Amino acid sequence: MADRPGVIRRQLALLSDAVASKLWPVPLIAVACAVLLGIVLPLLDRAVDADLPSWIGGIVFSGGVDAARAVLSAIAGSLITATSLTFSLTVVALQLASSQASPRLLRMFASDRMVHATLAMFLGTFAYALTVLRTVEDATEDTDEFVPRIALTVASVLTLASVVMLVFFLAHLARQLRVETMMRDVHREASLTINVLADDEPGEPVAAPQRPEHVHTVFADASGFVTGVDRGGLIRRAAEEDVVVRELRTVGASVVEGTPLLEWWRRGMPDDEDLRRDEQLAADLAGFVEAGYERTARQDVGYGLRQLVDIAVKALSPGVNDPTTAVHALAHIAAVLGDLAERAERPDAYADADGVARLLPIGDGFGDFLEVALAQIRRYGSDDPEVVERMFGLVEDVAWRARRAGQREALRAQLGRLEASVDAADFDEVERARFRGLADRARAALSRIG
Repeated sequence: MADRPGVIRRQLALLSDAVASKLWPVPLIAVACAVLLGIVLPLLDRAVDADLPSWIGGIVFSGGVDAARAVLSAIAGSLITATSLTFSLTVVALQLASSQASPRLLRMFASDRMVHATLAMFLGTFAYALTVLRTVEDATEDTDEFVPRIALTVASVLTLASVVMLVFFLAHLARQLRVETMMRDVHREASLTINVLADDEPGEPVAAPQRPEHVHTVFADASGFVTGVDRGGLIRRAAEEDVVVRELRTVGASVVEGTPLLEWWRRGMPDDEDLRRDEQLAADLAGFVEAGYERTARQDVGYGLRQLVDIAVKALSPGVNDPTTAVHALAHIAAVLGDLAERAERPDAYADADGVARLLPIGDGFGDFLEVALAQIRRYGSDDPEVVERMFGLVEDVAWRARRAGQREALRAQLGRLEASVDAADFDEVERARFRGLADRARAALSRIG
């Protein structure tokens, strides 16, 4: 069977994402480790209990069989109760985040490391206590009673650590439920994605080769969203077969099974052996494109903007009616757009190690991101003076960081559309005069840079 490194990378990426965004992997690993520890420590107790120094004997558990069973039973029962409380509070947090901010924030809550660590601590301690409990033995005619003193002491320490963890978890949850914290986390995640992609150049930028009349099309084998593209892998595979690959779907775009995903063509005339490999090559190329049922921030630059816009739009809805949150969201959006404006332009093509163009990338341009950032907020918030003022301020803020002519033209176009929305809204003359001044400041910033 032909080697398919793209498929392997895709599966590894999906596994990594599952660990980061699901609640069960880390607690499950903790339970497995706790069970192993609960088996090993009693064996250690049997081996060293008689030889323990007196000062250690005064520290470790010193009760009898009944006391040991009572302690371990109490620990197991209390930890299950604490786990239920933690899970219930997490569900409440997910519901609040979905109803008051955006359903797309649920993934961020599910990937919260504090939630993972708390559940892991509670379930691990519970599993450890149950495992140790089975090793406590009454005295018989043939054997003496056995109390794993070291293991019981460790159980007590884990229980105290779980209590401390519960306190920190409650404080953490109270902070995470604040919409300001949610927006900060989304902003931070979006900036990280921008920086990572800026440092991840799969090849040297070159001019794009001319697309021939007849090309091969690679079709999507599943429906969902494009969550990532292994461009380095595409370039290496294209170089092996001496072909050129062209992307047709941006990361974050929805894709339907059986629709075009990539195009490719050979640089030279194909021979019979090339024709026999075409089907396998198409499968290999498709393996370098990751798809999932929801968008993720790993390579999707626009996903952070989408979440911030959703928060602002939700805040502007009649059911929530919180324009202040929309204003704050626009401040974060302005910062993300500024980072995008300073990002290097996407090249027409990437070359392999020999300088031959192998991949024609695709992605949303600055104007596309600007449209995502402002279109819905402008429509739903154009009758609120504070929101309108912040939108004018957004254009001015981003203008100071937009260095390229195309970016400034996109900002001017958005500024004109914002002024048209203001003209159609019901504002008094004082407010309109203030907006005209803000528009003039934004144009001055654009002209100064230009």
